[in-house]
Amino acid sequence: MLAPSPAHFSTRKSPAFRIPTIDMSLDRYLVCHEIVQACEEYGFFKLVNHGIPDHVISSMEEESYGFFSKPAREKQEAGPPSPFGYGCKSIGLKGDMGELEYILLEAKPASISRRSTTMSTDPNKFSNVVSEYVQTVKDLSCEVLDLMAQGLQLTDKSLSCLIKDDDNDSCFRVNHYPPLERTTSCPVVGFGEHCDPQILTVLRSNHVGGLQICSKDNRWISVPPHPAEFCVLVGDVLQVLTNKRFNSVRHRVLANSNQQSRISMMYFGAPSPTASLSPLQHTVSPHRPRIYRTFTWGEYKKAVYSGRLGDRRLEFLELA
Repeated sequence: MLAPSPAHFSTRKSPAFRIPTIDMSLDRYLVCHEIVQACEEYGFFKLVNHGIPDHVISSMEEESYGFFSKPAREKQEAGPPSPFGYGCKSIGLKGDMGELEYILLEAKPASISRRSTTMSTDPNKFSNVVSEYVQTVKDLSCEVLDLMAQGLQLTDKSLSCLIKDDDNDSCFRVNHYPPLERTTSCPVVGFGEHCDPQILTVLRSNHVGGLQICSKDNRWISVPPHPAEFCVLVGDVLQVLTNKRFNSVRHRVLANSNQQSRISMMYFGAPSPTASLSPLQHTVSPHRPRIYRTFTWGEYKKAVYSGRLGDRRLEFLELA
């Protein structure tokens, strides 16, 4: 059962971890300022009072548990991922491994509908639930990007229009981390250290912890789970668009050793493969010269998938 949505939170930082938590019901100017500050300091923040209905979240979680509770043979009929579909343990194409299983879907209703036939005995229900969740989280992502743009004093919606493009390359992923019986007191990594290559990630998990973000001074900070909150992570493309004013956040997930599974759901907002990307004009000045060359998302995506999970990939885009 999901925890009820909080009635009201103020914009705050957790005193224990100093993780920014932003209340979207507050004054828009304040929210813009807090988002920009969080992106500059952490590349990460949590959202409350985000407006996504509880039934949309609980239905998506129910379908996720339904799929991952199937026998392995049935789940494998939805894979292997190429790149979409069901996968287990293997992450990417270069030998990275994790303590998880997952489904990866293109964030478009027609594609979700086609994949649903291999993922559910009621594909229409599965497709409708996933499509509704993806659309609501996409809408939230666009709102967050518009707030970022306002906070950066951009005069248009040049950030959100990238994922509103009909040809956008956004995707949706659900990770399942089963309980792990540890034989050592050392933490076991469930999903290795990495940055997300897209514009931004909107993540929601159940009540089981494991997510950690890396601070500027290279400390791993645990993110306390809260089923009613969403996490926003800055991706590589947003780092480029803001001329490194925002930094894509390195993060990982530790495998859990309790008796409950961890479910996390991620919407990765990405532009069209042909979208031309470079620092926005407003982010470049004599005091902050342009750092990155112009490239397309298709070009960068190809570079990402030809490397290892933890590679630092933006260096090859930097101007000499």
